[in-house]
Amino acid sequence: MQAIPPSESLIEYPSDFPIKVMGPTHIDFAATIVQVVQKHDADFHEGKMEVRPSAKGNYTGLTVVVRATSREQLDALYTELSGHPMVKIVM
Repeated sequence: MQAIPPSESLIEYPSDFPIKVMGPTHIDFAATIVQVVQKHDADFHEGKMEVRPSAKGNYTGLTVVVRATSREQLDALYTELSGHPMVKIVM
């Protein structure tokens, strides 16, 4: 992947960056996502996460707010979240 020059990036680094993660409701879903996010943002904690169950309770939506320091960091986090077996959607 070709690096985007900082002058052309839509994101100013460092900044707080929200990421939405959805997956089937599971007792360990939120805790598992916290562990994944902490690999990429050591300062992340549960207080930076909002949890919302779906109307029928079959899915859980999380909004995690990470401290984005680079495009590479965000790309690596999106890749790991998207490949996780508990995750259906990452936005």
